Amino acid sequence: MTKQQPLLEVKNVKKYFPIKSGILKRTTGNVQAVKNVSIDVYEGETLGVVGESGCGKSTFGRTILGLEELTDGSIKFRGEEIGGLAEGKLKKFKKEMQMIFQDPYASLNPRQKVGDALEEAFIIHTTLPKIERLKRVRELLVEVGLQEEHYERYPHEFSGGQRQRIGIARAIALNPSLIVCDEAVSALDVSVQAQIIKLLKKIQESHQLTYLFISHDLGVVRHVCDRVLVMYLGATAELGSSKQLYENPLHPYTRALLSAIPRPIPGRKKERVMLKGELPNPSNYPTGCPFHTRCPIAQEHCKTVVPEWREIEDGHFVACHEV
Repeated sequence: MTKQQPLLEVKNVKKYFPIKSGILKRTTGNVQAVKNVSIDVYEGETLGVVGESGCGKSTFGRTILGLEELTDGSIKFRGEEIGGLAEGKLKKFKKEMQMIFQDPYASLNPRQKVGDALEEAFIIHTTLPKIERLKRVRELLVEVGLQEEHYERYPHEFSGGQRQRIGIARAIALNPSLIVCDEAVSALDVSVQAQIIKLLKKIQESHQLTYLFISHDLGVVRHVCDRVLVMYLGATAELGSSKQLYENPLHPYTRALLSAIPRPIPGRKKERVMLKGELPNPSNYPTGCPFHTRCPIAQEHCKTVVPEWREIEDGHFVACHEV
């Protein structure tokens, strides 16, 4: 990919959730959900973010959009610092950055008609008259594969795939530049997944969108994403193009994730890498390499020394002592 000015620049981002205890609810510790993540996202690309449940990928996406308060670090959008901005100052950026949620039903008001839900964005962020708002909403419904008359229906009257189409329509309503897809297809049947992925690609081309595609399904990520970031326990483990990551995984955690894909990758021998133990508690963060407690090739120094984030080949980064 030709180097250009990043659309999104994330530097040393941390998101900690305080642990409060006692009658006075004093802070006695922190859950380190996202720990020193740095990444540049370029306009027009699809960057996948993968890892086990609990690795911090969804919290990372929510922190970028300001849905979670930033603990430390820097988030720049088109060169402007947005990390830690107050709600009022962040409002002008929210038109540019949207989210598609995993559970579209939970993100829709069950007592609100779909048309009214889609119209809200135009009421809050634009000065369009009522007739123009309604016209734009009906255009959105058609664009995502629904029908104009669906305007009058309630969320429960739609299937899961149709509700996700509504979620996509809401995300693109204000013509954003960046969309965070948080497990956007994981709750859908395989056949419906394919339809939604096709729709996302079509909309990306027509709207010139950039996607941050959060998923635990590496089979889907391989076919959707240009680059892939692997996260483990809130930290970055590996980053590379889809080709680099799937054909030459460097981090032992990445190799374990790839070995668990049910559909074998053509040209690669299927060897399942079994990880021992459970994901450590982020409130009691391990010293050294965060993966050393489960790593099959860990050495003594891995327990105490944090691995450096290194570029092994052009655009291929890894945090591992043994690579």
